[in-house]
Amino acid sequence: MNVSGTQMIIGLAVGIFLLIILILKTKTHPFLALIVTATVAGLIGGMPPLKVIEAIEGGFGETLASSGIVIGFGVMLGKILEVSGASERLAYSFIKWLGRHKEEWAMAATGYIISIPVFCDAAFIILTSLVKGISRNTGKSVLAIGVALASGLVVTHSAVPPTPGPLGVAGIFGVDLGTMIFWGLLLSIPVVVVGVIYAKWLGNKIYQLPDEQGTGWERPEAPKTLNEFYQAQEDKNLPSTFKSLMPILLPIVLIFMNTLLASLEMEGTVAEFIQLLGSPIIALAAGLVYATYALAGDIRQSEAIGQMEDGIRDGGTILLVVGGGGSLGFVVTESGAGDYIAQSIADTGIPLVLLPFVIASIVRIIQGNGTVAMITAAAIAAPILEGTDTNMVLAALAATTGSLVFSYFNDSFFWVVNRMLGITNVKEQILTWAIPTTVMWFFAGIIIVGSSFII
Repeated sequence: MNVSGTQMIIGLAVGIFLLIILILKTKTHPFLALIVTATVAGLIGGMPPLKVIEAIEGGFGETLASSGIVIGFGVMLGKILEVSGASERLAYSFIKWLGRHKEEWAMAATGYIISIPVFCDAAFIILTSLVKGISRNTGKSVLAIGVALASGLVVTHSAVPPTPGPLGVAGIFGVDLGTMIFWGLLLSIPVVVVGVIYAKWLGNKIYQLPDEQGTGWERPEAPKTLNEFYQAQEDKNLPSTFKSLMPILLPIVLIFMNTLLASLEMEGTVAEFIQLLGSPIIALAAGLVYATYALAGDIRQSEAIGQMEDGIRDGGTILLVVGGGGSLGFVVTESGAGDYIAQSIADTGIPLVLLPFVIASIVRIIQGNGTVAMITAAAIAAPILEGTDTNMVLAALAATTGSLVFSYFNDSFFWVVNRMLGITNVKEQILTWAIPTTVMWFFAGIIIVGSSFII
């Protein structure tokens, strides 16, 4: 069946427009919206009806085959870190390691590590009491401490697997997970630094401390001096730093070993065994087993399993959205629209790596969900960029960091950050979180485009 390039483009354009309308203006769930979009784009783009359904099923199955189990393990691990106190222990450990009076950097480093397996919203809520205590006892604005933490949280949450969003993006682009983790961690460092610099500036502009009378705040009675505050942290019954950090480091180290062996093309029984341990499924399973017994050992069996099931429920929606994104991507590939658009963009001379970045940015601004934005961008861009000389790791990171742009009223994390820090004025809310996410987004885009000319 001969289909013109124009028809392919029209099919994809109508599908994307429909996706935006369904998510923004109707009660349609993003997963259903992605499937409807894939169907419409395929039919209008000239695909036979039976081929459309085959592409939808194939894309969904193949995408979740590579990332579904890992996402499930990741959200369970994050829940254990959340309820065991490991997140708070890591935050306080970073404060001790970096030294007093560097609390902004310590909280940013905490967010950088913790948000790899733990959802942003939950991690920020857990650590808010620590943010308030540090602010009250150091005299630093709660905004400087809180926005630094939020910056560290949101960047690695957006760029580093096994957080579900970037994990799904890596699967759609066909990027090795160890490579994605390495470059995601590397890219995140300068972006988080920019966030901390902004947080310090904001703290000077809006100098706010937690109200001692507790107006609008919920918190326990705090020590009167900084030394007493740190002593109170020492006295808390939290897991050790080693135990808190191992569930995160163990799977990352195993996955890196797998990636290294693959690059060295080593063979033999030992190499195969190491590759087994370093496969994302086994690596995350190892981290989860360690966390279950090292961090949740004192928790009753029923409660521990219940907490992990809560994590699975939280991750269920993400699994469906990731699978729906894979379906849309397969339809774009099978319709031929991907190859046609790639050639058209290449003829303009615009860096192809910008395509997923721009798509993710547009979707994020329209509907507010960063995971949906990056998965949608990956689903549309991956088949377009396939076969070009574009670095797929950079393209995947472009999709994830494009979702950082201008977090505002339709983003749940915007409200978590502002409400937990006591910011109610709209202008100050924009300054507190919408502007810093945009600054970090802009800086990430510059890094990605610059890297595309080098790598």
